[in-house]
Amino acid sequence: MRWWDIDSVLGLEKDLFPEDAWSRGMFWSELAHSRGPGATRHYVVAEDGERLVGYAGLASSGDLADVQTIAVARDQWGTGLGGRLLTELLRAATAFECAEVMLECRVDNVRAQKLYERFGFEAIGFRRGYYQPGNVDALVMRLNTKSSSGSAAGSPSVQGTEIND
Repeated sequence: MRWWDIDSVLGLEKDLFPEDAWSRGMFWSELAHSRGPGATRHYVVAEDGERLVGYAGLASSGDLADVQTIAVARDQWGTGLGGRLLTELLRAATAFECAEVMLECRVDNVRAQKLYERFGFEAIGFRRGYYQPGNVDALVMRLNTKSSSGSAAGSPSVQGTEIND
């Protein structure tokens, strides 16, 4: 993801997460930490031709990584794109030498939970009222990358869709 992707990312963000969409400033802040030798973030976008159809981001700190966001355009649901984006984030976590990857997922987002479970994430708890302003709970999930069975190694193919850093 680059600064010139932010307008398209914001459009998708507002469509998918209308109540708790990230701001332009939040994306700029994340991207500011994604380049150079001291980078602690990794953000990617997926494009279908000229159209941005997905994005994802990861933050790292020491041996812990946190999936910050994954979003896929509604017309791309069920195509494997979410899995490809998650695969990219897990590769970045490996490059950052992280032993664990954490994430929060809305308790009502069963589709995302199933994706994470396929990659070996396990539910470890809840964060009450985490998503605001809707006061929706978050399911906290963790993947231990040292004992991962390699389920993230294969990258499902999505024809015509390209993932870009």
